[in-house]
Order: sequence, then structure tokens, then C-alpha cells
Amino acid sequence: MKKTLRSISFIAILGCILSCQQKTETKMNESPSSDWKHNANIYEVNLRQYTEEGTFRAFQKELPRLKNMGVKTLWFMPITPISEKNKKGSLGSYYAAHDYTAINSEFGNLEDFKALVKEAHQQGFKVIIDWVANHTGWDHVWTKEHPDFYEKNPDGTFRIAEGMDDIIELDYNNPEMRKAMIDAMKYWINEADIDGFRCDLAAWVPADFWEQARPELEKIKPLFFIGEFDELENPEYGKTFDASYSWEWMHKTEDFYKNNLPLSELRNLLKRYDSIPGPSMRAWFTSNHDENTWNGTEYEKYGNMAFPLAVFSFTYPGIPLVYNAQELPLRTKRLNFFEKDPIPWNGKHELSEFYKKLMNLKSENPALRGSDENALNYEISTTAPNEVLSYLRKNGNDEVLVLLNLSKNDSLQFTINDERVQGKFKGLFSDEERDFSQNKSFRMQAYDYLVLIK
Repeated sequence: MKKTLRSISFIAILGCILSCQQKTETKMNESPSSDWKHNANIYEVNLRQYTEEGTFRAFQKELPRLKNMGVKTLWFMPITPISEKNKKGSLGSYYAAHDYTAINSEFGNLEDFKALVKEAHQQGFKVIIDWVANHTGWDHVWTKEHPDFYEKNPDGTFRIAEGMDDIIELDYNNPEMRKAMIDAMKYWINEADIDGFRCDLAAWVPADFWEQARPELEKIKPLFFIGEFDELENPEYGKTFDASYSWEWMHKTEDFYKNNLPLSELRNLLKRYDSIPGPSMRAWFTSNHDENTWNGTEYEKYGNMAFPLAVFSFTYPGIPLVYNAQELPLRTKRLNFFEKDPIPWNGKHELSEFYKKLMNLKSENPALRGSDENALNYEISTTAPNEVLSYLRKNGNDEVLVLLNLSKNDSLQFTINDERVQGKFKGLFSDEERDFSQNKSFRMQAYDYLVLIK
């Protein structure tokens, strides 16, 4: 009997050891940044235009306001020096780098940036920087030190990047160039303790470079990677990046608004995004630096539908992106790309509370975790399927119901006829309480939105 007990005890201990080992291996095989990203939001900073000074030190003073608004992750557009040769405008484009391991003196110096990152970390922010790996400016230091790092025309000249004559293409067939690029990325992690990268035109760079780079970089610390590519077009990049852009959604919603497309087209597109395999997230947005400058503000593109689309960005599975001053808001102001053009802050921040409610809900409610397999999403049936986009997010006992009137109907009446919506909910933007065992009818104005929390 004792021998049997000892055997059982040994087997139990061995089982525990194996179980613990399996859990450890599983944890090691997960992306080390897979926790905080689920509740994150990303706030893009155009440093040149953010303040009159346009410096790291001036922006640092804004951290308490942004923290109070609920911002979790700061994304700085490129902070490296800008090439002088063939530059656009008087100041040039951030995306035409002169040196990957130096600071644009327009913004301050390295110590200023390190101080900003340190203070941001102390206040609870994560910090990511824009990384432009596909190309450099014409007088980047590599053009003189390593001209073999670049693609060449038949006559031996540097090859201009497609559609942009202020930048030239790098050659990813050169293993030494790849190593130098990874070393440059390591520099910012080691020197400034950044938390990740927003990778510009990520799909213009071979996918296997990112597969090579990320493990090397994460030997230093856990990182967050968001890529400027749409996974519907470039699925092979999804296994490396934590999040990717939803360009097709952005274009389709504008087309929907301006050309009166049926709502079924948006639903069908969402089904395509939802069917993307793997843990990568979609990044949803209504504006960014490119859109604001070249295609218009969110109000120029979507009118009042910008508001329900913003609500969507924070509540649909994925991660929300916000461009600086959307809290102002920039109703018609397009920020100049190549000149000094400060954001016209007026101290009012009209939409600060709107974004604060959404940011805090995203950060605090388990039902809205980005790509957590326990955070489920259900399309909810209503009697207005041609006007209302509705869905229920659920994680255990936590539930968030979202109702978006994406129509011009200013007195829309409808009823939820889906049995998954049960119990008592409270409004995010009002103190309205609703018991769905008694009332599932609604009346909404054009482009109105409701977020109800169980």
C-alpha cells in the first residue's frame, strides 16, 4: 500500500513538473509583448507640428494631459535627421532619413529624447518610434560609407523609390545591409529604452527581414511591432507583427459614406478581416499623418459619420490609432508635411472627454481585449440591418454592446432581435440604464452611436 502511494505521489509530482515545464515553454513561445498590447491605444505624435517649439522638451509638458485623456502608447513619427539633397519643401520629409542613429536637431538632442522616454515610462506610457526601413534620403550616411547597400539603376545611379523622388531604395539582398539595419534598430532600444516600432511601408520590405530582425531585437527587451500594411493584401507579414493597418476598411468606409453603398459591403469586409488567422490585430483609425495631409481630415472624408467610426475603432477587435489633435478636433485643418505648421491648440480640447471615455473603456474592460481568444465578438441582429452596425463583445461576465447608426436616417427606430443580448446594461456616454429583459427597442439620430456596458 505504501509503495503504491509513493508511486502515485511520484507520478503526481512528475506530472506537475511536466505541466509547469509545458506552461513555461508555451509562455516563452508567445510574443513577449502579448499582454499590454490587448488593452493598448496608440496616439500618433507629429512632433514638428505639435507645439510652437516643435521639440521633445515642449512635447514632454503635454504628457500629464495625455495621460489624463487615457493615452497608453505614444508613437513618434521619425525622429532621425532629414536628408538635405532633393528634400521636399523647406524642412523636408521625416521619411527621408539622413542617419538612422542620430536625432533630428529640429527636435532637440538625444538626451532630450531619452529624458522624454524616461518621463513617459514613469507616467505609465509605452513609447514606439516610426522606423523607415525601405528607403533613405539621397545623402544618408550609407550612400557614402556603404553605397552597396542600395539598389541601382543600369547606369549605376541610386534607384528612386516608387512615386517619391526624395528617397532611394535599399537592397535587401545584401546581408550586410540587413545587419546594419538591425543594429540601427537596436541602437534606439539600448540608448533610449523604446518599447517598439511602427514600421513604415512594412510590406515594401521583404517579409523575411522582419522575421530575421524581431527575434534579434527582442533579445534586448519585449517589443511591440505595428506594420503599415493591410493583412488582407499581405498575409505573410502577419506572423511577425502584433498589429497591421486596415487600409481597405478606411477606404471602404469613405466610399460607403460618399457613395451610399449598402451596409452589407462593410459587413462583408469585416468578415474578411475577422477570418484572418493568427493572433495579429487590426489597427483601426479615422485619421493619420498621411490621410490628414493628403486626403483630408476625418470630417472631410466622413462628415458626422466620423464619430461612430471612432467608436468602432475603440470597440471592435483590434487596436485603435488616434492622430494628434483629433481631440481638438482638426475639423478642416490639414497639417503641412514639409513646412512648419503648428496645430492650432486653443485650450478647449472639445473631444477630450469623448476619447477619454473610449480609451479608458478599451484599457479597462476585458471584453475589449484586442486579440485575446477569450474576448469574443458577435454580430447582433436588429430590425434595421441596412442602417445599424451592431455587435457584442464578451469576455466571461464582461459584455459591451455597440450600436452604430451608419445612415442618414435622423429618426431611426429599430429593435434588437438577438437572444444573446440579455440582462442590464449602462451607457458609456450617458447614465442610461437598460434592462434587455424588458426593452430592446431603440431610437437613434443620423450617425448616432451607443455603447452599453454590462
